[in-house]
Amino acid sequence: MFVVRRGEIKDLPRALELVHELAVFEKAPDAVIVDLEEMVDCFERQKLFDFLVLEKQEYIIGIAIYHYKYSTWKGKCLYLEDLIVTEKERNKGYGKLLFEAIHQITLKENLPGTYWQVLDWNASAIAFYKKFGAQFDDTWINCKLTNTPF
Repeated sequence: MFVVRRGEIKDLPRALELVHELAVFEKAPDAVIVDLEEMVDCFERQKLFDFLVLEKQEYIIGIAIYHYKYSTWKGKCLYLEDLIVTEKERNKGYGKLLFEAIHQITLKENLPGTYWQVLDWNASAIAFYKKFGAQFDDTWINCKLTNTPF
C-alpha cells in the first residue's frame, strides 16, 4: 500500500536523507551543506519550499520538493527542485506518481507551468520526462554565483 501526501515537519529528517542519497547518485556526495535545522527553518518559518512524500507501508520512499518562482513573462510558476525515489524503489512507477501529483498542483492552482532541471547525463530521467511530453530547452544556460568574493 502506498500514499502520496503533503510533507510535514516530521518528514524532514527522512527528506534530508533522500537529498543526501540524490547527491550521491548525482556524483556530488559532499555538495549538500544544508542541515536539518536549516531545512526546518526554511520549511516552517520562512515557507521557502513545500514537498510531497510518497509512503509505502508508512515509510517514505520518495519526495518531490518544490517552490514557486516568478517569471516576468508567465507570472507565478511551480518549480520542482527535486524528485527523488530511493534507489531500491526506482523503476516501479513511484516517480510517476510523484510527478503527476506535482502536475496536479500546477493544474489546481491554474499556474502556467511546472519548471525543473535535469542533468544532461541522466538518460533515465530524461526519458522519464519525455514520456510526459516535457519540453527541453537548449537555448538557456544555467548560471550561478557562489558566496565567494569577486
